[in-house]
Parts: sequence; C-alpha cells; structure tokens
Amino acid sequence: MFQNRPVLFMGLAVGIALVTTILIYNWLQQQKQENSDVVEQKVVTIEGIPIAVASADMGWGTPIKKEMIREIPFPQENLPVGHFKSLEDLQGRILLTPVKRNEPILESKLAPIDIKNGGVVAVLDPEKRAMAVKVNQVVALPGFVKPRDRVDIMVTMSSGGKGQITKTVLENMLVLAIGTQLERDPADGKASPVKIITFEVTLEEAELLAMASNGGQLRFALRSPLNSALKKTRGATIPDLRASFHAAPPKRKARRQAQVEMIKGNSKSVVKF
Repeated sequence: MFQNRPVLFMGLAVGIALVTTILIYNWLQQQKQENSDVVEQKVVTIEGIPIAVASADMGWGTPIKKEMIREIPFPQENLPVGHFKSLEDLQGRILLTPVKRNEPILESKLAPIDIKNGGVVAVLDPEKRAMAVKVNQVVALPGFVKPRDRVDIMVTMSSGGKGQITKTVLENMLVLAIGTQLERDPADGKASPVKIITFEVTLEEAELLAMASNGGQLRFALRSPLNSALKKTRGATIPDLRASFHAAPPKRKARRQAQVEMIKGNSKSVVKF
C-alpha cells in the first residue's frame, strides 16, 4: 500500500491541475466573450447652420471673390452677428479689416455695399483724404511700418536765421498703404526705387503734410496701438542738441564768512566780512 502512495499523489496532482486548467480556460473564454460584445454607443450629432468664412488670409481693401470663401457649419446658438449664409451675397464686397483663414466674414468687416472698388478708396474714412508722400528707406522704417499702423510725423527744416528746427507736426496718423515706385535720377537718368507711404488725413492735416514734405526732411516715429494720446512739443533746435551733451555746471561752494566780535565799553557787536 505504501509502495503505491507516490502514484496516488501524482494522480491526484494531475487531476487538480486538469480541473484548474479547465476552470481557467472557461473563465478566459467568458471574459473574451464579454469584451467582444460591442456596446452600442449613441452618437450625438450637433446640427449647424452653414456660414461663410475665409478660405485663406485676406488683407483689408481686398475685393472678395467666390474662391476666397467657403461654408462651414456653425452652432445655431452661437451664430455671430452679421454673418452670411450665402456665398453669393459676398461677391464683390470689400474688406475693411484683415481676416484670417476660417474666420467668419461679418457685415462689420465690410465696406458699404455700394463701394465696388478695392484698395485705399474702400477703406478711406468718408470725411478724410488719402495723401501719399515719398520717403527714403530709412524714413519708412522698413519692416516695421505696415498698413493700419499709426505714426507721428516730424519735419526738420530751416528756422529762419536761427539754424534748423525739428518739430512734430502730425500725431497718430493712420497708414493706409505702403508701396514702391521707380523714379529716374535727373543727373544720370538711372531708375531707383522710391518708397511711397499713403496716410489718411483731414484737409487741414493734408496742408501741413504737404508743407512739411516740400519744405523739409520728414521722419516717422512708430506709435504703440495702445497709445492714442497727443502731446504738443516746442521742437528741438541745434542749441538744444548741444545743451544735451553739456555737463551740468559745478555747484559753487558757499564761502565761509569771517566774523569779528568787537567790544566797545559796555556794548558788544559782531562784524562779518
């Protein structure tokens, strides 16, 4: 009997292993079946209203063409004021402000419907004028001044017999456009590029700008878009420039006064010198 005990234990171990294997297999099959059952999920579809947006970046003064716009769905509860549902309604309209790709095109960004020509005329204030001046590359601040920027305009000119003066003549001026044209030098006949900057001005500002450009040398100072304050200055002259380099005069030391006490009889007095 004791001789068969190892065989009995071996058989018992094999039986337990077999039962365990079957149980694990059945559990794995059950888990696999549960994971394979696809739980149907509800897909929530938000219906939007198609509105017109820009298909590419566009600058101000651009006449809108059909290929420049497209339609995308927009949630009805968040529709922007002044949107367009039809692409045909935007044909030929002029942009007053730049728009980015996929940005909705709104009525507030467009020139009046009766304006059909693009460019500076479309973006010009009805009460103002557009005036262009020729400047060199330094004055034009290449790479910094762009359309819709604002600048202060200074002029350096003769101040009668008192030398030259530099004075700010116009402040916070709106730049409408920047371009380049070729001009021939009367001396050698060679053509060279000349920068042209167009400003939006009132009639009075146009007169000042014309006088400044013809009577002196212009300089522009780019303004921050957050600063619209105007500040009148008296201008700068050559003596002002020289004075800015002079050291402050040394302070004079107070001279110590000598004093003598004089006694005469019963009286006493102090004499300072």
